[in-house]
Amino acid sequence: MALANFLLVLILLPSITVLSYDNQTIHSMIFQTCNNAGNQTSCLSNIQARLGKLDNNNPASILKAALEATLNEARLAIDMVTKFNTLSVSLREQIAIQDCKELLDFSVSELAWSLAEMNKIRAGSRSVHTEGNLKAWLSAALSNQDTCLEGFEGTDRRLARFIKGSLAEVTQLIGNVLTLYSQLHSLPFKPTRNTTTKNKPTPTLNVPKWMTEGDKDLLVSDLNGMHVDAVVALDGTGRYNTIAQAIYEAPNYSNRRYIIYIKRGVYRENIDMKKKKTNIMFVGDGIGATVVTGNRNFMQGWTTFRTATVAVSGKGFIARDMTFRNTAGPENHQAVALRVDSDQSAFYRCSMEGHQDTLYIHSLRQFYRECNIYGTIDFIFGNGAAVLQNCKIFTREPLPLQKVTITAQGRKDPHQSTGFSIQDSYVFATQPTYLGRPWKQYSRTVFMHTYMTGMVQPRGWLEWYGDFALRTLWYGEYRNYGPGGSLSGRVQWPGYHKIRDASAANFFTVGRFIDGMSWLPSTGITFTAGLSN
Repeated sequence: MALANFLLVLILLPSITVLSYDNQTIHSMIFQTCNNAGNQTSCLSNIQARLGKLDNNNPASILKAALEATLNEARLAIDMVTKFNTLSVSLREQIAIQDCKELLDFSVSELAWSLAEMNKIRAGSRSVHTEGNLKAWLSAALSNQDTCLEGFEGTDRRLARFIKGSLAEVTQLIGNVLTLYSQLHSLPFKPTRNTTTKNKPTPTLNVPKWMTEGDKDLLVSDLNGMHVDAVVALDGTGRYNTIAQAIYEAPNYSNRRYIIYIKRGVYRENIDMKKKKTNIMFVGDGIGATVVTGNRNFMQGWTTFRTATVAVSGKGFIARDMTFRNTAGPENHQAVALRVDSDQSAFYRCSMEGHQDTLYIHSLRQFYRECNIYGTIDFIFGNGAAVLQNCKIFTREPLPLQKVTITAQGRKDPHQSTGFSIQDSYVFATQPTYLGRPWKQYSRTVFMHTYMTGMVQPRGWLEWYGDFALRTLWYGEYRNYGPGGSLSGRVQWPGYHKIRDASAANFFTVGRFIDGMSWLPSTGITFTAGLSN
């Protein structure tokens, strides 16, 4: 049975608990999980063997088996990449290999989270937010391997080819799982018939496990009376003199909020919070008062991924009232101020300052409110799913002959739930400026209800090269205003949309695009769930 016909059958059936499947249907689904795999015979036999250990064969079982196989492949890839250490020669190659190991470890975690969610589905305890979680985690897992390979830019391409070969299978398998889940999730994975409305959480009660009831008070109050776990101060009035020391002694895999108060001062540090540092919260004394600064850059031999002044990977990170800065300057090219791989992370009244590649929204779900972002080239980039609300975007002077582009979104697959939504914000362009360019094939970015100065060019958007991605990208504008907000001279690309319908624009809001009602209310950060008007 073809997959399209299989989907039609599912539409007519009420839930996973009453579905029956013939062998042809099961074989069709199994084949799709191994589509274009390097060793298809091995992949198919592996899936069949895993299915043989399960009670029955249905979409949930097949996806579980596919996830298990993919998770195993990702772990094998880490072992393979580790062996290439002996072949690396340059500093950048050595750093790139370390990046690859960490990025594959990200993928392993994200696949493990997805597998745990699938187990809940099979047990009949599917959450109303299952779809958002699985799409976010699988989308991130698919992109990590690309970031690994990008780290070999400017190196001997032979090593990059070896690494690419080692990653090909895991990348293909993740893509297959994401595709299959995207096609099937809304049909077979419905709650069982005896599920009642009393089990459906409300926005106020449905908060992540890592949130505590006091989190809201932490964000809306001042520091008077706030409980903090660690104080960092350059003048010796805190327990720690550096932010890195405070993070090192913070608990690993914490289930409660761990608050680090960083007193005013300029902290010259490079901070890298690994994924084990969950639920960390930074509280500063304000933009320009508490500043973390560095100058790592591509020209020094660092990979873009590793140039970040501050990088956060643990789930549930929050920062408020501080500045993240990279002072490398435009002549040093890629130089990240802040890189974020933290799922359900939020930034409130923060400033990200740099030139090229300032804010690296690398992966997973992120929210920015009342933040300032400064830069020149692709200075908001990556492949996370992010909403920026009430933010101010400032352009800086680039190198001669460079063109200022605000965004370079990196969605590589049409099934990824990633993209950038810039809402109720302000573009203060002082140089001829473009809203974005397509870094990857399915790049997705929208500007909504945003003020734009006259330096935003009439075309609005810029090509990456030639006609690459112009048919497959998804760029949109909705009710922007100001001298640069006119749509009359905009590009005529097939993938560019002048959004007229509020229902289409609503897809890119907090409530829908980053599943924000499941986690933002408990942070206490002001946000608009839908369109502002």
